[in-house]
Amino acid sequence: MYLHVISLAAIVKMYVIASMFDKKKTAPCSAASATELWVTLTRAQQRVLAAMERDLKAAGLPPLSWYDVLWELDRAEDGRLRPFEIEERTLLTQYNLSRLIDRLEKEALVRREVFDQDSRGRWVVITEAGRERRARMWTIYGRSIEEHLGARLSEAEAQMLTDLLRRLA
Repeated sequence: MYLHVISLAAIVKMYVIASMFDKKKTAPCSAASATELWVTLTRAQQRVLAAMERDLKAAGLPPLSWYDVLWELDRAEDGRLRPFEIEERTLLTQYNLSRLIDRLEKEALVRREVFDQDSRGRWVVITEAGRERRARMWTIYGRSIEEHLGARLSEAEAQMLTDLLRRLA
């Protein structure tokens, strides 16, 4: 998800970024500038994510939401999380996450296990097939990040944009 936050502003006009980065500036930006920033961030996010989704689809791979869940499970202790933990980490809504976990389970990329302390609760556990799918997705996703973000910004611009977005996050 962190990468998605960074991708929000891939196409933001650099003069807006430069004015935000000016440490001498003490007053907040105007409503018009804030609105332009919001529209630009949103548009950038939509365009970059759509391009990445197209790259995954062209490679015969599932959407980014699958990657997000598999990534969080892959890096979790013992490769497992409770559904509410996945929801918090991915920003997916409970309804969408529940349906996605069903699809991942149907593809044998995750399995559900009973939570020891509460038989009503469940763990979502990544399978070896899930780890392999996530790694395969990363080869395309990583290349897509480079193409749609990295190739469009210098190292200094990317660092500046990252620093600015951290102020918003």
